[in-house]
Amino acid sequence: MLLINEIYSAVCGESRFIGRTCVLVRLTGCHLRCDWCDSEHSFQGGDRMEVDEVLAAVAERELRTVLVTGGEPLLQRDVVGLMQGLLAAGHTVLLETSGTLGPANAVPLREVPAGVHRVVDIKAPGSGIEPEKIDWQAIAALGERDEIKIVCRDRADYEFARGVIRSDRLPSGMRVSLSPVFGELDPGRLGEWVLEDRLDAVVQVQLHRILWPHKDRGV
Repeated sequence: MLLINEIYSAVCGESRFIGRTCVLVRLTGCHLRCDWCDSEHSFQGGDRMEVDEVLAAVAERELRTVLVTGGEPLLQRDVVGLMQGLLAAGHTVLLETSGTLGPANAVPLREVPAGVHRVVDIKAPGSGIEPEKIDWQAIAALGERDEIKIVCRDRADYEFARGVIRSDRLPSGMRVSLSPVFGELDPGRLGEWVLEDRLDAVVQVQLHRILWPHKDRGV
């Protein structure tokens, strides 16, 4: 059984799949409270659904790619069965998850089914999340189909991200994208910093916020 906040057809706003049509499955609940969170509605509410019901709702939308997100989707153990079912049905599956240590009953990153693209969000200082919550051990074990995202609110966050990219904490060749907090950090400024430092990173914006800037849900 899963507590589902919403399911809808969308356009992937971030990651290497940016711009691709998808079905977004948002699970309810999060153990974090990032200062710049744009999906606070996922903290509570939703409907309890069996995995088969979610799979049926996804199938109705007739799109190949499925984005499983939250909140924090790994707080619900049955999300593993959901991702397995999606893969078995032939879907390309993306999982958006925080790179943090969760409660003891949370699903570890290593238990995410093989074949799922894990998009792991490393929390910069501007998020308000304590640095000791970052799960560096799990991040170091990510694979070639996975990627790192770091959201930057300001110059301090960028310098944190630059330090992470230049450290030995990430797997070799890991794709790392830097995103500005929408409406707070100018994307062009972030791009200038990356170029000045010759940083091996991807500068991205939240495409869904650009396509539908006046919508808070369903994008």
